[in-house]
Amino acid sequence: MSSSSSSVSENSKLVITAIAAATAGCAISYLTLKSSHAASEKTNKPVEGGEDKASIDRSQSTTFIYEDGTEKDTSLSNSAILFPHNHEEKMRRRMAARVCVEDDNATPRRSVTVKVPATSANCGPGYDCLGLAVDLWTEVTVERADEFSITVEGDGADQVPKDETNLMVIGLKAAYQTAGKDVPTLKYHVNNKIPFARGLGSSSAAVVAGIIAGLVLAGHRLPCWGSEALLQIAAQVEGHPDNAAPAIYGGFQLGIHNGTRWVTERIPHPSGLQLIMFIPDFIGKTSDARDVLGTTISRQEAAFNIGRLGFLIHALCSGNLDNLKWGVQDKLHQPQRAEKLYPFLYPMIQAAENAGACCAYLSGAGPTVMALTSGASGDIFTQKEKERDDSKVADAMLQVADEFGIKGKLVVTQTSYEGAKVIKCDPPFSSDFIRYRDDV
Repeated sequence: MSSSSSSVSENSKLVITAIAAATAGCAISYLTLKSSHAASEKTNKPVEGGEDKASIDRSQSTTFIYEDGTEKDTSLSNSAILFPHNHEEKMRRRMAARVCVEDDNATPRRSVTVKVPATSANCGPGYDCLGLAVDLWTEVTVERADEFSITVEGDGADQVPKDETNLMVIGLKAAYQTAGKDVPTLKYHVNNKIPFARGLGSSSAAVVAGIIAGLVLAGHRLPCWGSEALLQIAAQVEGHPDNAAPAIYGGFQLGIHNGTRWVTERIPHPSGLQLIMFIPDFIGKTSDARDVLGTTISRQEAAFNIGRLGFLIHALCSGNLDNLKWGVQDKLHQPQRAEKLYPFLYPMIQAAENAGACCAYLSGAGPTVMALTSGASGDIFTQKEKERDDSKVADAMLQVADEFGIKGKLVVTQTSYEGAKVIKCDPPFSSDFIRYRDDV
């Protein structure tokens, strides 16, 4: 009996202790919140002119993040918890914690070599907003010299401008202008493996190569997060981001203009995709390809392309390759260009898909026809051909070209996850303590 009474007494003590602790905790929390609220009211107390102190501090602060005029989430203070999607805020804090970001690369270079991928724009319905990086590369070397010169080897060596109208030179001048420096006398050498004026982004590659070379030579860096400053320069020269974005970042890129600046996002896609390209021997001028397009489109055409673009993005993100052939359909530019410029386009698309391609479309403004196949794994030269369809698709496309009397070449490659990159410079960025890839 006494044992039971003692147990009840102990339990009562525990209950009383818990209640007391909870009461104390509540009191402390209340006092803390009250103190925090009072401090907040004091900080945000209106000042003369109707502005609060926080807004004055923001207007006077210096930031390297591009303010695009859109509403910011002011609930994210420096002490707030950051979630995975708050990548812009994470970068803002990281940059704010550093001293003088512009001085990171204040050393001008004597020479630089830049490698830039080919790109395939539009991908059917994504007119002027969607593109992918292609594993075909052009290398550009720029170095300080006593006199200006441009030398070119490879594709289009006899067609590329050798004066200051070259888009590579225009891109470099834009970079120096951004850096606030005068352009020195330079010589350029191009090893071009991107087919010239064939709808594979040769002009964007030149622009991007020039900008990157100019930034490195000038010893100047640009903000990317919240700004995409390099893309802004390239898109300003090009007029749209469908080639420029994948040339810079690689992969599939979707770009829009938000009213203030160009904004892009990478689109995930399944592994094992191959690109089978029929590249005609004749060039296709973008200006001519745009001239055949009408000045207006119908509501039905707009709805068709909106639906197809959404279907294409979903197919890439979900890995549903069977839906790609519907996703790349288009009514804004491909039918018009097929009728006036490229009568072989739709027969070649049909032949490629019948032979096993996931889809096919007109690359950029043409004349290249791009087909996508799946099944590649590792180095294709060590893989059994029956696991892939690239050979059958290539033969089918060449047969259509022969039927239409179109001469050209068939190139098999893949998408490139990487975009433009510096592969060599003098003096190098690598040191005895830090080594970058390829000792750049």
